[in-house]
Order: sequence, then C-alpha cells, then structure tokens
Amino acid sequence: MALPRFTLNLARLDLVSVRLAVACAQTGSLTAAARECNLALAAASRRLKELELALGVRLFERRSSGLIPTTAAAHVIKRGLDMLGAVYELESTLADLRDGIARHVRLCASSAAINQFLPPLLARWHTHHPQVQVEVEEQVSGLVLTRLQEGRADIGVFVEGPPTPGLRTWPFREDELVLVFPCTHRLAASPKRQAIAFADLIDEQWISLGSGAALFQAQQQSAVLLGRPLKIRMQLRSFDAVCHMVEADMGIAILPKTAVMPSLQTMKLGWRRLADPWARRRIVLATPSSQADPVVLELIEFLRETAPEKLT
Repeated sequence: MALPRFTLNLARLDLVSVRLAVACAQTGSLTAAARECNLALAAASRRLKELELALGVRLFERRSSGLIPTTAAAHVIKRGLDMLGAVYELESTLADLRDGIARHVRLCASSAAINQFLPPLLARWHTHHPQVQVEVEEQVSGLVLTRLQEGRADIGVFVEGPPTPGLRTWPFREDELVLVFPCTHRLAASPKRQAIAFADLIDEQWISLGSGAALFQAQQQSAVLLGRPLKIRMQLRSFDAVCHMVEADMGIAILPKTAVMPSLQTMKLGWRRLADPWARRRIVLATPSSQADPVVLELIEFLRETAPEKLT
C-alpha cells in the first residue's frame, strides 16, 4: 500500500507543537499552555509561529487579553486532538503489551446487565485470561444496539425487545422489574405477596431512567396502550440515584429487583411485584453477524455457560 503524499512539510509539523496549539486554544494563554507542555515561554512562542508557518495559516490572534483562536484554528485543533488521541491510544496499547495484555475486547452493556450479572463473570474471565483486556462501557439498551451497529463495540448485552438487524443474539439472563416506593407510601400497606398492576398506578408521579432505557420504554408503551399519560417527574442516569429520589418521597419507580435489593435493605424503601407480563424480561448477548474474532466468540461462550436463570 502506497503512503499518502503530503504538501505540508512534515519535518516542521511535530506533536509537541500540536499539543501546544491545543493547550493554547483550551487555556487562551501562551504562558499557561507553555507551562502545561513543560516549555519555556520563548520556546513555546517560537514553536507556535513555526507551526503556523508550516500550516500556512494563522491560528491565533495575539491580544493583551490572551490568544483568540481563528477560524482555521478550530479545524486544526479538532484534527490535533484526533492525532494526540491516536498517540495516547498507541502509548496505552504498548503499555498493555509490556504488561502482558495482548488483546482488547469492547463490551457495551445496559445498566441492568452491569448491576446484576456481569461483574463476577468478568472477574472470573480475567482470572483465566489475563492477557485479554475487556473494556466495559455502560449505556442504556438503545445505545448498546447503536454501538454494535456502528462497529464501536464487539459485544453488546441489553434487554431483549428492539429489532436487531445485522446482529447475532443469544439468551443471557432473565430479570424482574418491581415497584419501589417510600415506606410512607400507601403501597406499604398492601400485602407483601400481592402483585400490583401498572394500570392501578398510572396516575402516580414516576421517577425513571432516561428515554433510551428499556424499562422506561416498557412503561411508556404500557401507558400508551392504556390511553393515559405517563407522569414522569424526573429522569435520572442510575438505579442508585432513582432510589434516593424515591426515598425522598419525590415519586415511585420501577427497577430491576436484583439490582435494587442492596438499596432496599439499607434505605427507607418498600417494594412489590409488578403484575404485568412485561415486568419479566430477557437480557441477551449480541455481536455483529460478521464477527469472527475467536477471542470475542470465546468470551461470548464463557458468558453463556450458565443457562438463563428462571424467575420465581
């Protein structure tokens, strides 16, 4: 493969100067940028001028108040950040190789999967495969699918439901959604074994996760079928944050039972089963249909070793 030809003088385009330009844009001060890059002020000033000459554009307007980026600077800084990011990624990869890590696998998982199932499994995997680094990203189920479809994840773990074109899926685990409420709520007086229908609670003030979360979508779809508005008081990013707001009597919530049990034991909260069929969910593993990496497939097989747990 032929190397690309450049009209820029690459001998005058070095990463230290690129980093300096980025720091100048971020701080608005050549003095601060020089300090951040461990350069003397005079050396930093010379480097910045040489970089502008090499690029053939003026990057900053010099004013008494500091440096003002030009229009050209915005493009240079964006590409400069990409260049520096690639170098830092290379540095990280080489450090991993020195430490015996030969492979990275990108796993993107929903909060429900991470909070309930994945940590002990990944710990076991790491014990037997120390040379493989599993990079875990937490997202709502909808964004897990997006990451897979965009090629930004090797494995996805999410709540079954949305269409999965271009993906191969396997059953992983099952979970159960339950109602969570403050101990002072009227539901606290209901029999503990009694399952409660979502339709009987539609007029409550709800605290939920963000719009891309599978449980929020299930609530919303159920409300639509009932022909009633869903009164969402607030949407938060984590189960723990939802529990704190529920404990403060800001509303009630629907959360995965296993994930919320520690909070139920330490906070002033009550819970009841949800009678609706959608409260019983399947969590699936997925990977692009074209995935052929043996390490990725081995990790998927490892995660599938235990059959999906049946809800009781």
